[in-house]
Amino acid sequence: MNDSVARFAPYAFALLRIVVGVLFAMHGSQKLFGVPGDKPPMELASLIGVAGIIEFAGGILIAIGLLTRFAAFIASGTMAVAYFMAHAPKGLLPIINQGEPAVVYCFVFLYIWAHGPGVWSIDRMLRGNRTAPAV
Repeated sequence: MNDSVARFAPYAFALLRIVVGVLFAMHGSQKLFGVPGDKPPMELASLIGVAGIIEFAGGILIAIGLLTRFAAFIASGTMAVAYFMAHAPKGLLPIINQGEPAVVYCFVFLYIWAHGPGVWSIDRMLRGNRTAPAV
C-alpha cells in the first residue's frame, strides 16, 4: 500500500469501529425504546429483547472502544445467530433472504475482535498507550 495512504489506516479503522458501533447501538435502541423510528419497544424477556440489549450495550462499548474485543466477539456471535435463526430459513443466500446486514455486521465485528480497539478508544487510554501510532 502507498505509505502516504497507509498512515491513515489506524484512523480509518477507528472511524469504522465508531460508526459501526453507533449503527449497531441504534438497532438495539429501536428494539428497546422504539427510537429512532416509530416501532413499539420489544418485550425485554424475549429473544428479540435480549438481542436489543446486546445490540445497544455492545454497540456503545464498541463505539467508545471499551471492552472492545469482548463486545465485538459477543456482537459477532449475536449476528451469526440472527442470520441462521431469522434469515437462513428464508433461503440460503443472504441476497435472497435479506440477511446481508447480519452477515456484514458479523464479519466486521469478527475483524474488530481480531484487530482490537485501535486508536481513539478507552481501552487504549486505560492501557496507558496514549501516543498516536507511528506514521
